[in-house]
Amino acid sequence: MDRPWIRHVPKGNPTNVEIPEISLQALFFKSVETYADKVAMTFFDQTYTYQQLEKMIYSVANSLYNLGIEKGDRIALMLPNCPQYPISYFATLLCGGIIVQINPMYKANELLHVLNDSEAKVIICLDSLLPIVGEVKDKTDLMNIIPVSFESDSKFNELLIDKGHKLPEITIEPAEDIAVLQYTGGTTGRSKGVMLTHYNLVANTIQSYGTSQININTGEEKVLTISPLFHVYGMTSCMNFTFFIGGNLILVPRFEVEQTVNIIEKMKPSLFMGVPTMFIALLNYYHEEKQFDLSCLRTCSSGSAPLPVEIIHQFNNVSGSNVAEGFGLSEASPVTHRNPVEGLQKPGSIGIPIPNTDSKIVDLATGEETLPNGEVGELIIKGPQVMKGYWRMEDETNQVLRNGWLYTGDLAKMDDDGFFYITGRKKDLIIASGYNVYPVEIEDVIYKHPGVLEVAIIGVPDKYRGETVKAFVVLKNNASLTEEDLIQYCRDRLASFKVPRSVEFLQELPKTAVGKILKRKLKEQYS
Repeated sequence: MDRPWIRHVPKGNPTNVEIPEISLQALFFKSVETYADKVAMTFFDQTYTYQQLEKMIYSVANSLYNLGIEKGDRIALMLPNCPQYPISYFATLLCGGIIVQINPMYKANELLHVLNDSEAKVIICLDSLLPIVGEVKDKTDLMNIIPVSFESDSKFNELLIDKGHKLPEITIEPAEDIAVLQYTGGTTGRSKGVMLTHYNLVANTIQSYGTSQININTGEEKVLTISPLFHVYGMTSCMNFTFFIGGNLILVPRFEVEQTVNIIEKMKPSLFMGVPTMFIALLNYYHEEKQFDLSCLRTCSSGSAPLPVEIIHQFNNVSGSNVAEGFGLSEASPVTHRNPVEGLQKPGSIGIPIPNTDSKIVDLATGEETLPNGEVGELIIKGPQVMKGYWRMEDETNQVLRNGWLYTGDLAKMDDDGFFYITGRKKDLIIASGYNVYPVEIEDVIYKHPGVLEVAIIGVPDKYRGETVKAFVVLKNNASLTEEDLIQYCRDRLASFKVPRSVEFLQELPKTAVGKILKRKLKEQYS
């Protein structure tokens, strides 16, 4: 295979890395041995050393085992960025359990599907989410609900008490045993559980380090972590990566620009893995509110959605750093491509494949013919970070995993230097503020409104969010419905990032001769 990108790997960074056949928790505990007294996490005014973190993880693991958790059992985490997240994450792995990632913004129907599909036995959630969990509990296999409170004692605090239980030795087969079920939206409306093994996640952690190796001071870095850990990008590129390099994980529960600026000024983080909306908001604040010092940020990465080239240039100018845009997907743990941290960079591209990763562009008809440089086709990927498959969905797995290659569904091209460019998507996926939004999920909800005859959802460009959701609706005869009414209807039933930002009412939707709605026409005419 021709790999023109190899010549653009910065000197000092590897083109291949050695990936040990160990569990993800074993990788973490190696860092505990090396960086025992270093700060592992900061949460506002609280700090935790690697040694302290290890002790809390073992206490929670023992408590979970005492609740009856065994190897292969699923434990759902429905938490924002907070210390209880990494503690619960590694405690679950220590028990041989499988982590089920759940977005805290999910509504009841979304939560119910993930809990039932995964057959989770335990959910660890923020106390404010107890009403929504309680709403679905009786329809699930949940045996225990463990609330986390930032304000007072909670059931989670009881798990931290060392009760003297001894955790049995759990044997992990890294390439076979699942560490995380990362749910991704499904184009059929059914969310799919991506099975990420211990080996997948160990590999992607070490591969990610390989892309930054020449810029990393192990044991010294402070990593600004606002990207949610329940999202695969935050989980790997922030949490697992930071712990691997012995860094300080600065946990921020949600992105608020003024608070983020204060944290940057006070903590002086050196690394920042963000999404486009964060970079845009920080730039706007810098220009419109105050010119704060961004020079502490030596290395920045942007993922989850395309970052406008102009924003990259502006942010680099005010910070003095190089924002290295990359690419990934849940099915690849997630990182597959990244712009080099030094040497040739191409803003607007997703960069080059990371170590141990092959990538090529194939024809859309068969997916078997490799296309010449510059031609648009489907992006496919091969590497140790590629998922085991979709949880209990063999047909869907076979559609995207073929002969060792992951078919991404993204349209892309490669130039002569081996840099890749995303040009579109085979599916109608919308990426709003870094979150994947599948139109059919929103359409299914809107179609349930008694006044709606037809609906089509598309993504439209948005300078802040990258893309935003727009609904085109045809009402039933005599139905009376305003834009505000329909948006509120969706807000009550969908996570906020899926709610349409605008609604346009039409007399009819453009269709093919056989009645299929032409979303392409809607994009051309109205967006």
